[in-house]
Amino acid sequence: MSGHQKGGDIEAGTSNGTAGTAPPAPAQALYPGMAESPELRWALIRKIYVILSLQLLLTVVIAAVVVKVPAIPHFFVSSYAGLGLYISILISPFIVLCPLYFYSQKHPVNLLLLALFTVAISFSVGMTCAFTSGKVILEAAILTTVVVLSLTAYTFWAARRGKDFGFLGPFLFASLIMLLVFGFIQILFPLGKLSHMIYGALAALIFSGYIVYDTDNVIKRYNYDEYVWAAVSLYLDVINLFMALLNLFSAGDS
Repeated sequence: MSGHQKGGDIEAGTSNGTAGTAPPAPAQALYPGMAESPELRWALIRKIYVILSLQLLLTVVIAAVVVKVPAIPHFFVSSYAGLGLYISILISPFIVLCPLYFYSQKHPVNLLLLALFTVAISFSVGMTCAFTSGKVILEAAILTTVVVLSLTAYTFWAARRGKDFGFLGPFLFASLIMLLVFGFIQILFPLGKLSHMIYGALAALIFSGYIVYDTDNVIKRYNYDEYVWAAVSLYLDVINLFMALLNLFSAGDS
């Protein structure tokens, strides 16, 4: 047997006498001109979406417990102590965001802060759902799921074809500021059911845009140590979209 036969046919993709064994195909680039390793970027994307899935699962569990145990929301709205504690819980995610931002790349502090942040947000979602009809919650949950999955799939598809959504950042930020001002005006000067519907619809559009924008950042811009902050961004987009739809459907249902 010749040395060439013993070493295998390189052109046929075999070596060391193993026939028909080809090297694994490299992962396809996520977007044109991608300079980094697609395998590493895909590993980061998988890590981010695993964390996001766990956050959403925890939110569903905590919110379900709050809704199914009437004594919990009753305690927080039936006394000044409960109301004060509820306000503290509402404020706590904003307080936790600061250290979470600065320690987002320091393990395991980042995961502990992330868990605390998720629990606080989940409790707030549960309290809102506790005073909302089950039909409205189901409608908002189904539509949120469809929108998130559709926009995520579209963003990956569009990125592979060379589209970039980085330009949305300033427009979305300006829209978010206007939404916050609009919400503050509603608190001071309630404008009725119609204004709640308009607010919910605008918020749903804005956070749908943020899902596209942040997904595009996950594909192209977040570095490998920013997986926690990337998960936080997507989690807030999903939760805010759900709350906006809840507000919209609640106003329409009343």
